[in-house]
Amino acid sequence: MTEEQQYWTKRYENQSTGWDIGYPSTPIKEYIDQLVDKTISILIPGAGNAYEAEYIWKQGFKNVFVLDISNHPLQAFKERNPNFPSTQLIQEDFFKHSGTYDLILEQTFFCSLIPTDTNRNSYARHAAKLLRPYGKLVGVWFDFPLTDDFETRPFGGNKELYLSYLNLFFKTETFERCNNSITPRQGNELFGIFIKKID
Repeated sequence: MTEEQQYWTKRYENQSTGWDIGYPSTPIKEYIDQLVDKTISILIPGAGNAYEAEYIWKQGFKNVFVLDISNHPLQAFKERNPNFPSTQLIQEDFFKHSGTYDLILEQTFFCSLIPTDTNRNSYARHAAKLLRPYGKLVGVWFDFPLTDDFETRPFGGNKELYLSYLNLFFKTETFERCNNSITPRQGNELFGIFIKKID
């Protein structure tokens, strides 16, 4: 078991999951609600308990893939959703994952990574690699100051900092302060829609 896998498994085992609100976050849910094509292939990386995946699956989207480095939340997801295909529950390091998707749904997974330039640039590069031409990266990033504390996850940042990584591989459709965050997170979230650049 890798160090990252051990870290996240321990967090779940100890129920040290303050980020887990127990249901799909409002910005992601409202984005899902306006999707029309239910055949698209969707990846949710660092999905944790994956309430967004559960919601979108129940809306009739069948090509939904749930990825997490720890098996603990994937098992919990399977218990809640016994009919969800086991082949679409993937325990793997995001950076080692291969596949091709139309949409990546980002629920602050980026902000869970140790915030080195290497990690954040690698995230943007790999997310683009996993998307089809003109595929979309859509989701929520935390909007609070990034400190020198590399232990307390999730980590923060701001619009300009995130764009310094994402602009290398994506065209920004929108990236603004969320107007529909849940009450405890109001003022602390950015919602973005990014389209993969084509060379």
